[in-house]
Amino acid sequence: MDYVRYTDRTREYYAGAGFAEPYVWAHDDSSPFTRLGKPLSECRVTLITTAGFELEPEGGFSAAELAELRRGGSNVGSYDLEVFPVPSDTPEERIAYVAANHDRAQSDMCDPNAYFPLTRLREFRDAGVLGSLAEHFYRLRENYSQRKTLETDAPEVARRCLAEGVDVALMVPV
Repeated sequence: MDYVRYTDRTREYYAGAGFAEPYVWAHDDSSPFTRLGKPLSECRVTLITTAGFELEPEGGFSAAELAELRRGGSNVGSYDLEVFPVPSDTPEERIAYVAANHDRAQSDMCDPNAYFPLTRLREFRDAGVLGSLAEHFYRLRENYSQRKTLETDAPEVARRCLAEGVDVALMVPV
């Protein structure tokens, strides 16, 4: 498999779309991350992703439902909010990637563990690598505003994680 040069591709995409200024990557020099104070095997873990998936109802989606979801609807929370809790015991079979804005040449997104690795986390928990899983995992609506991420979405995720006693958050950007 060849290495995908995402930074170069992103810059080329924006230049090709006619943007006069080169793409500027968000950064934060005041990162709040700290060293883990206990073994991972004693930690409560959550999962956070920006993947555009939905929770599939029993019997699957109709063609009309899928079309509506791809137009911007959602059955995971409400787009009034952009932090969507997903119960950590959600069956893998109910996770359906519906977003149309993903480079499917690199991944067809048929395997939910590529963007929401709940099955792998359960395996690690069951093997004793992780202490426990939080009651909820989180899907964030993809948002290209660093300010909104820092001022709204990140504090909301942090609040929810603290309320559930989360020690570690695995972040899977898509």
